[in-house]
Amino acid sequence: MRRSCPAIAALLLAPFAAHAADDDAPTYAFGAGAQRMPSWQGAKDQRTQAIPYVDIDLPGVGELSTADGLTLDAIGGEHWHGGVYGNWLWGRTRGDLGPLGGKVASLSPRFQAGGYLEYAFDKRFSVGTHVAHDTDGAGGYAAVYADYQLPDVWYIQHSLEVQVEGMNGPAMRRFFGVRPGEAAALGTSTWRPGAGWQSANVEYDAFVPTSQHTGFALAVSYGRLFGNAGDSPLVRRFGSTRQVTETLAFVYHF
Repeated sequence: MRRSCPAIAALLLAPFAAHAADDDAPTYAFGAGAQRMPSWQGAKDQRTQAIPYVDIDLPGVGELSTADGLTLDAIGGEHWHGGVYGNWLWGRTRGDLGPLGGKVASLSPRFQAGGYLEYAFDKRFSVGTHVAHDTDGAGGYAAVYADYQLPDVWYIQHSLEVQVEGMNGPAMRRFFGVRPGEAAALGTSTWRPGAGWQSANVEYDAFVPTSQHTGFALAVSYGRLFGNAGDSPLVRRFGSTRQVTETLAFVYHF
């Protein structure tokens, strides 16, 4: 599986490693870096933070990565892949909210569990979907995506991905709703959105090797909130529908 939704993987970058001599051989990558991202989902301000980088890929078994979470491939076909999916969903702290802190509810992080299904047309192009539910809450999430690995430039590997994300009603209200007390504190209207698609994203990922086992992984994601998320008073009055995330990490792989 290539990706989780950017809202779920907001602190991480897509996994890359240099081409292995055997495409079916396990690969391991570890590193650290920094990410500049929206302070909260829908924010116009950004913050920079340190991030870890882990990607363990066991072909035919699954993957564990700080970008895509955990996937266990129960199908393991030539083209079809699918099975168990799990990931960590970050919330927002009072500090993340800035001037809205204390007026808008902070959100604790949550673990999600669900499933995924992916079809790989070839080694370069794949499409897929995943659905997940909070293990400690009512939030439900879904995403559909298409990923294409671009032809290498020198030793640089890079790819493009397009993804659309959605939430159920409780998840949408958790991130974008405005309760009466919050509306009074903000001087805006209440907002109780229902389920729907909330964002579309285009991401460019690249791996630039510096030696046989090291290199830089970078990712640039441009997203737009729409629907109930984009119409939220939090976004219209205090944030932005434009969501940009940039990540750079130094990686050791083998």
